[in-house]
Amino acid sequence: MSVLVFVENISGNFKKSAYEVVSYAKTIAKSVNKELVAISIGDVSEENLLNLGKYGANKILTVNADNLKSFVNQAYASIIAQAAKQEDAKIIVLSNSFSGKGLAPRIAAKLEAGLADGVVELPKIDGESFEVKKTAFSGKAFAITALRSDIKVLALNANSFEIREDAVEAAIVNFEGSPSQEDFGAVVKDIVRATDKISLPEAEIVVSGGRGLKGPENWGIIEDLAKALGAATACSKPVSDAGWRPHAEHVGQTGIAVSPNLYIAIGISGAIQHLAGVSSSKVIVVINKDPEAPFFKVADYGIIGDAFDIVPKLTAAINAHKDS
Repeated sequence: MSVLVFVENISGNFKKSAYEVVSYAKTIAKSVNKELVAISIGDVSEENLLNLGKYGANKILTVNADNLKSFVNQAYASIIAQAAKQEDAKIIVLSNSFSGKGLAPRIAAKLEAGLADGVVELPKIDGESFEVKKTAFSGKAFAITALRSDIKVLALNANSFEIREDAVEAAIVNFEGSPSQEDFGAVVKDIVRATDKISLPEAEIVVSGGRGLKGPENWGIIEDLAKALGAATACSKPVSDAGWRPHAEHVGQTGIAVSPNLYIAIGISGAIQHLAGVSSSKVIVVINKDPEAPFFKVADYGIIGDAFDIVPKLTAAINAHKDS
């Protein structure tokens, strides 16, 4: 028996979330005294694969085929399920990313496993009892879910578990897998990245703007602050609907759900739909000149004032601190 973790890569490099899920899965594996097996699909160098050993992966299954270099949901799910059967894995962990959200239910169905997605904490395991905390109602609440199936699939939210080094000697093993032709009904032909900005779901810090910015011509203060902090930029739904910012930056119930370590909301009132997508943030800072803005009720820190006065000063102070 083992714990299996799927690690995602972009162009051969593991994402930050990959090390988070390995650290998370390693902690579980140690708690149940089992081996941690990682599976990587795609063209990843041996050096990068061995790097997973620093975080506790005892064995690394690598799948590298021409038709699997780009993400193919059905085929990846089939291979991961086959690996789980080979390794007799009773717990399968993956990131609750765009890819993971598609993979997790497929893997669970193939293995007749229980599924918990949006997981935010380590499971509580006591004999046959297995309970895990996860987000619910679009992030507006948390739920404790009991998984009673023999096999469990856990999809971990980004930034929910710290990366921990736990070096072991890792072994790399080629794994062929045998996806069917039906698994390749839809394939990615090419990937063209529209931006080199920090990915919102992966970001540790997010600077977000709302209608309080008054127009797209004023977005420079958001971008300047984000650059100073090494943060991703985001916006509220009215802003993206108005065409001030691309929909790819819209966070909230109908946009992208984020869970950064720090979320800075500037000129955003805090409608419930917006809060639903950002409430998993560890620390929320709100800057708004309206002291009655609902966002202040959920903020950890609040600044009442004009964003056009406060934000440039905040950016200058951060840059000065970095230069000191």
